[in-house]
Amino acid sequence: MATIYIKDLCKTYPNGFVSVKNANLIINDKELVAFHGPSGCGKSTILRMIAGLESITSGEIWMDDILLSDIPARDRPIAMAFQNYNLYAHLNVYENIALGLRLRNVEHDETDFRVNKTAVFLGISEILNWKVSRITDVDRQRVALARAIICRPGVLLIDEDFSRQNKTLKIQMLSDMRRIHEDLDITILYVTNNYEEAVKYGTEVILMKEGEIKEIMKPAQNGN
Repeated sequence: MATIYIKDLCKTYPNGFVSVKNANLIINDKELVAFHGPSGCGKSTILRMIAGLESITSGEIWMDDILLSDIPARDRPIAMAFQNYNLYAHLNVYENIALGLRLRNVEHDETDFRVNKTAVFLGISEILNWKVSRITDVDRQRVALARAIICRPGVLLIDEDFSRQNKTLKIQMLSDMRRIHEDLDITILYVTNNYEEAVKYGTEVILMKEGEIKEIMKPAQNGN
């Protein structure tokens, strides 16, 4: 289970800019929640606070009965797809995907099984032995997603900049995101500036403006 409870969440930066104002939200397990709003409205900041990459000014974020602010970012059952992919050029694709499991001292046989299973799921089995420098941007994006989901996170966070504003990468990422949500039952929080995209892919859409949650929508149909 991975239900997130956001209570009176606020974020104010040292220069006085208020990024998030008194956000209250319940994100149910296995939802695909799209955060939509203009640049600077606070949607990415909320994801970064959930991940532990931004400090919280006030308020609380809970995952089930765990207060996330008590948990270091590296130990949270959360994965985030980063814009620059954070792939290691000196490692091959297999080693990049397996890195999180090895840091957690997962046994070799289990690591090998999960890497290969994840690679099949994302269609990158044939490049597991390739260096990252040899693969396409689409495959780099998929390797980054594979590394994010292989540790079986309760929640996957995806910022729209993950696809680098490239149309081909964006189309592939949205397709992979939907498959991960539907086939692996992972709760996904996705940030987008595109309203049509938010309504099409989100099982729930959070509309934000000037740091505040203005509306919560449940799209009637997003299976097309």
